[in-house]
Amino acid sequence: MTKPNLLSGMQPSAASLHLGNYLGALTQWVAMQDQFNAFYVIVDLHAITVPQDPKLLLENTRRTAAQYLAAGLDPDKSSLFVQSHVPAHAQLAWVLNCITGFGEASRMTQFKDKSQKGGADNSSVGLFTYPILQAADILLYQPTAVPVGEDQRQHLELTRDLAMRFNSRYGETFTIPKAEILKETAKIYDLQVPTAKMSKSAHDPKGLINLMDEPAQITKKIKSAVTDTDGDIRFDRENKPGISNLLGIYSALTGEPVAKIEAGLSGSGYGTLKAEVADAVVAALEPIRTRANELLEDPAELDRLLAKGAASANQTAEKTLKAVYANLGLVTPV
Repeated sequence: MTKPNLLSGMQPSAASLHLGNYLGALTQWVAMQDQFNAFYVIVDLHAITVPQDPKLLLENTRRTAAQYLAAGLDPDKSSLFVQSHVPAHAQLAWVLNCITGFGEASRMTQFKDKSQKGGADNSSVGLFTYPILQAADILLYQPTAVPVGEDQRQHLELTRDLAMRFNSRYGETFTIPKAEILKETAKIYDLQVPTAKMSKSAHDPKGLINLMDEPAQITKKIKSAVTDTDGDIRFDRENKPGISNLLGIYSALTGEPVAKIEAGLSGSGYGTLKAEVADAVVAALEPIRTRANELLEDPAELDRLLAKGAASANQTAEKTLKAVYANLGLVTPV
């Protein structure tokens, strides 16, 4: 039986992925390799919708790939590649731009948020059409399901709308994908602002646990995590967001139910909880950091693995693009 296709990816916009990326996405991607014909992409074309230092972008793209692999993505089970290595992404994006209404694109809330922060005059057209390139990323691989966070649901709805519109106008071409919303239980919050999701754009770097952090850095950050003053170790997202976040991290990494962790730490202080969480985080992330650094020491091998993934991705993407062009009435090159 042929496995269904699946695509997901992240931007190479930082030197390190963080704990939220790992628990919220990477661990599930690893599991999905056995269930799907999986394509995992480093979306460097999305990254350039805002200004990038070329040297850092190059370095961060390789660093992101190394961390994907170190976290358990297997190049023999899935296709790991860089978006710009598959020209069909940009080619299909142009086609989809041409069937997307201006008002429809204007309603994308992420563009509104980002353009308000930087000012509309400083926002690129690429940032405006970002969701349409994202739709192209997805539709090229004809996936039945797309693993996304809740904040990407609107973009996936646009993808579905564009796929149905193209199929209606030009004939059945695209599979209509459904959202595979990633588990809310894996949502990880900032250590310093535990009401905000952990993000690489954190105002205080102490709130962010990076996969590439040294063990001592991780321990220091967790020991300085914001908690509260009542001393009671219990999960209460509304009234005890800091403690709840630490319990959630501990549970996600160990597989222990939160209630069992609470019972085991009953009567202990916050220092004990933080020490336990720090040990669990270091135990999970240190092998990933070590393996990623090993991969980065051999960039030629890393590039070889990315080329292998791109070859597989190109084969699937070109087949879809050829059908799109034929159905549009474009002359197919000989």
